[in-house]
Amino acid sequence: MQELLDDVLGGHRLTEEEALLLMKVKGRDVWEVTSAADRLREEKVGNIVTYVRNQNLHITNICKNLCGFCGFGRPTGSEGTYIHGKKHIQEMAALAKERQVTEVCPLSGVHPDFTVQYYADMIAWVHEVIPEADIHTASPEEVAYAAKQSGMSTKETLETFIEAGLGTLQGTAAEILVDNVRTAICPKKINTAEWVRIIKEAHNLGLKSTSTIMYGSVDDERDRITHLKILRDIQDETGGFTELVPLSYLCQNTKLYTTGKVQGGPTGIEDILMFAVSRLFLDNIDNIQISWGKVGNKMAQLGLLAGGNDLGGTMFCDDVSTDAGGEESDYLNPIEMKRITGNIDRELRQRTTVYEIL
Repeated sequence: MQELLDDVLGGHRLTEEEALLLMKVKGRDVWEVTSAADRLREEKVGNIVTYVRNQNLHITNICKNLCGFCGFGRPTGSEGTYIHGKKHIQEMAALAKERQVTEVCPLSGVHPDFTVQYYADMIAWVHEVIPEADIHTASPEEVAYAAKQSGMSTKETLETFIEAGLGTLQGTAAEILVDNVRTAICPKKINTAEWVRIIKEAHNLGLKSTSTIMYGSVDDERDRITHLKILRDIQDETGGFTELVPLSYLCQNTKLYTTGKVQGGPTGIEDILMFAVSRLFLDNIDNIQISWGKVGNKMAQLGLLAGGNDLGGTMFCDDVSTDAGGEESDYLNPIEMKRITGNIDRELRQRTTVYEIL
């Protein structure tokens, strides 16, 4: 294992089997892997930890998919559902402007009635109020569904969103890009091939996007490496990913957990190895985000010692995480971020969505 880690630090590109070996280490070997990942992080991006001043903007919790890993989505007509119109959306956008955010993230269930025109209108409403911000929205799943609803191609859909003011695409709805896992946790979502096709299409139109992995439900270590290999191959081809965002599965209020199909989310060691092996395997993606809203502030700090170099955003609200059972997932003050990073001798810097340092 140590020889392999030395080879990676010397420029060797990990194979899937080698990465799987590292993802499965036990005991104190975990710290050898994280140490190598931290050294590689320092070589690639230095000792700066970045964050973006952003705000989530929840549009609706009505969703056609009702995935087993999600506690946010609700069926049409059920208790507690909502859908916000132009007035509320623009009020929230105005609040984002007051907060001096540089990124607004409209988030939504995949409402069964949403069309390309609705998404375009929503983007335009936000852009009208805060044109200086990057509007970061619309996963490949939403692009595919809106296109189908409107009888348009996904390329035409993306072009319409760009014209309305879309800045960058959300690389979400990826979960695990292994179809037997997707069948178990999100059977109504697009399959792996369609997700890959749309994200490449977006990149080829000049859109940058995040990449994500939601791990720790019914997937195993091999599934996670398969997913990372797909992302690495896409990045080789398009160069369109700005970062990887590992999303630790929050299980408490989700159907997979409450029906006994899973016993819990990932352990702390699984989180740490996800961060570290992602850094070592994804030699073409510079930025590994540690999502404090998913793992908590203390684990996020450890993640920054395991290959991570970004703390994500301020968010101000994250109903998706809190509805799933995440505690204190709404807002992280940059003052607290600075305390976390200063404690490990790293410098906190604000960035844009596409990682320009401000």
